[in-house]
Amino acid sequence: MSLPTVELTDRIARADERALAVSALACLDRCLPLLEYVDGVTVDADAALRPLWEAAEGGEEWLSRLRPAAALVVRAVAHETSRPVSVLRRAASVPRVYAADELRVWAGECSAAALAVHRYLDGDRDGGPLATGELRRQERLLDLLAGNGDGLRAAFVQSTEGKRVLRAAARRSAARRARRV
Repeated sequence: MSLPTVELTDRIARADERALAVSALACLDRCLPLLEYVDGVTVDADAALRPLWEAAEGGEEWLSRLRPAAALVVRAVAHETSRPVSVLRRAASVPRVYAADELRVWAGECSAAALAVHRYLDGDRDGGPLATGELRRQERLLDLLAGNGDGLRAAFVQSTEGKRVLRAAARRSAARRARRV
């Protein structure tokens, strides 16, 4: 699995609770399009996670709204054993409480999952264009969220663009696999 770099790990270590929650949500949100290309898995990621973006102020109430969306992901991939899907299952394990320590672990898992999914679509190459782009995206997103609070909209836009890129890459990967069969 492709792991976060030292710079990304440092950004996660310095992030506050809101930045950790939003960065983890963004990683999960960007990776869910991959599920569209796994046989028999259907998750309407936009419907599940969009309300969490709209009210990303955090806290226990936010986590309570996140849990059903994450459970939907876990149920959808319960019987799927492919590596990228299994890391998504771990990333969907929402923290028990809205506290920096638990959010930091979750943000790290989501970061690693997103990088692993992108690396998988790169053909498991280190330094592939998708994984490299995802790494830069995660770093920029944490930098945006470390600002004065204006970064949420920009983080959402950046995550949406990343989701579009991943969806296109997953579609091409699925088409290649189908041609080989």
